[in-house]
Amino acid sequence: MGLVVQKYGGSSVADAEGIKRVAKRIVEAKKNGHQVVVVVSAMGDTTDELIDLAEQVSPMPAGREFDMLLTAGERISMALLAMAIKNLGHEAQSFTGSQAGVITDSVHNKARIIDVTPGRIRDSVNEGNIAIVAGFQGVSQDKKDITTLGRGGSDTTAVALAAALDAEVCEIYTDVDGVFTADPRVVKKAKKIDWISFEDMLELASSGSKVLLHRCVEYARRYNIPIHVRSSFSGLQGTWVSSEPIEQGDKKVEQAIISGVAHDTSEAKITVVGVPDKPGEAATIFRAISDAEINIDMIVQNVSAASTGLTDISFTLPKTEGRKAIDALEKQKAGIGFDSLRYDDQIGKISLVGAGMKTNPGVTASFFEALSEAGVNIELISTSEIRISVVTRADDVNEAVRAVHTAFGLDSDSDEAVVYGGTGR
Repeated sequence: MGLVVQKYGGSSVADAEGIKRVAKRIVEAKKNGHQVVVVVSAMGDTTDELIDLAEQVSPMPAGREFDMLLTAGERISMALLAMAIKNLGHEAQSFTGSQAGVITDSVHNKARIIDVTPGRIRDSVNEGNIAIVAGFQGVSQDKKDITTLGRGGSDTTAVALAAALDAEVCEIYTDVDGVFTADPRVVKKAKKIDWISFEDMLELASSGSKVLLHRCVEYARRYNIPIHVRSSFSGLQGTWVSSEPIEQGDKKVEQAIISGVAHDTSEAKITVVGVPDKPGEAATIFRAISDAEINIDMIVQNVSAASTGLTDISFTLPKTEGRKAIDALEKQKAGIGFDSLRYDDQIGKISLVGAGMKTNPGVTASFFEALSEAGVNIELISTSEIRISVVTRADDVNEAVRAVHTAFGLDSDSDEAVVYGGTGR
């Protein structure tokens, strides 16, 4: 049996009983002959509570100290889980991200992994221990400061460790039974997907699916690490995410035409009004956004008005970056020469994802017909070979997701999807 990396989210270790349940599952994998490395998130809502506490002390906490505070949540989880495993008669050792060799850049609160040097982890499992690693954190390469990887960072930690340790699989345990054709909190008849390609999963993740984060899937694809998404609350098979279809019995699971419908209400829209329609203007706008280290999603430029030679450029970005983006653009107003800025944070994005749409020309028409019949107005449209995304009013998102899900025959005839926890992580 080879090495397995397991990751448990906050809802799985939300309390003492949850930690003991997870410990039993880990010990079972060890008894089955695997070497086991575990990555664990902070308990329940611990990270959010630490963020609230920091904001009460300081409205703008320094990044270095903020990271030092937030990493405490995972250190609590890893130590308690190691204790629970030892109580079951097996040896376990806990490690912080830095002790595990997770090396990052120096960007506090959203660091990126540069390298993983898991010498201590490898030594620990070779000695017969179960290694417990604190997710979501690392150490900066230059200053040796503690860093955090941003939301969903524990998933990325797990996949990065799996790649560095040449693991057979990275198991991501959450509070649902796998990846579904839509968020089961919104679409009660969403179906569990048995297998999905890295490409489709990347599109779903970047479009708002919260089960796996984009960076995690990107890392897994780069190093070809199969991911098995499953629930820590049940023993059911979950969803396999890999480059090739998995085999069940004597046949392979086929790629569906449509993998699923994702939605996201965490974005805002900025419209730069009255931009001179000449070369270099868009470059100046997006260079200002880039220099402020803000990621953008959808971009639409209107046709220039013949009478004025001016156009409008709209783009979407995380709501949390809205103020920073407005400030960055205001500083460039004189140089760009635009008239004004409009900010709208009451929007939502709905995305239809599936590799099969490349060879099925009716998909686009069916998508827009479903939205029309649901009375949903479209503000922006963006497409790729395997995805169609639209921006609508935030209030219309849930109805739009359900309408599209039904239109493409994705509704399940069986029991409703089960959400065992409450966070989806």
